[in-house]
Amino acid sequence: MSNVQELDLQNIARTTGWLLLTSIVIGILTAMLFAQGIDINLSGDVIATAENMLGAESRLHAKAYMGVFLFALDVLVTVGFFLLLKNHGRLLAQSSLYISLGGAILMLLGTVFAMNAAQIAGNAAYQTLADADQRQLLAGLQATSDYTSFHLGLILTTAAKAGFFYLFLRSGLLPKVISGWGVFASLFVVVTIITRDFIPALGHNGITAAFMISNLIAIVVTGLYLGVKGVRTS
Repeated sequence: MSNVQELDLQNIARTTGWLLLTSIVIGILTAMLFAQGIDINLSGDVIATAENMLGAESRLHAKAYMGVFLFALDVLVTVGFFLLLKNHGRLLAQSSLYISLGGAILMLLGTVFAMNAAQIAGNAAYQTLADADQRQLLAGLQATSDYTSFHLGLILTTAAKAGFFYLFLRSGLLPKVISGWGVFASLFVVVTIITRDFIPALGHNGITAAFMISNLIAIVVTGLYLGVKGVRTS
């Protein structure tokens, strides 16, 4: 590999790493500052979420715009992974790229549902079109749609990350402990989310926390390694 190519690869790696970490920070800040009580994916309580939505027009708008920003970051990170890994398994890298982008678009729909809920909460027309119970039902439908689009998107984007982590493992661009953990954590998320729809016991809060923490560790460590050290070249 020439010095120029190696420099380009390291620049891509470091940029991707810091963008990945930025997306994590923005996601956490969004959850803490705007999404509490109005994001069905944080609570699972449709009734309470719908009630809270009707009194949170500004926070719903903020959540939606932050969702667009997170979508842009996710796209850049996904493209970065593809550029790093395309020479180590082009078919899998391309498949992971397209699957991840499709999942990100599904998750982006959550911003549409948040904007819909903001309209239901703040647009005077809905005071005429529907009574209080009907507005709550409409808000509940937005929350449910957000839940389904987010979880389908999460399955796709995390499955794509499993593909990327496998290529990192095979290529040696990341330490095997990091890439191996990434494969495990990604598959843990995908398998658990799918199977708990058929085995309700797997929806236990402890299991949910386990796969979320496993996945967070994989993403944070990967972002830090790429951002600070780049990728291995030998």
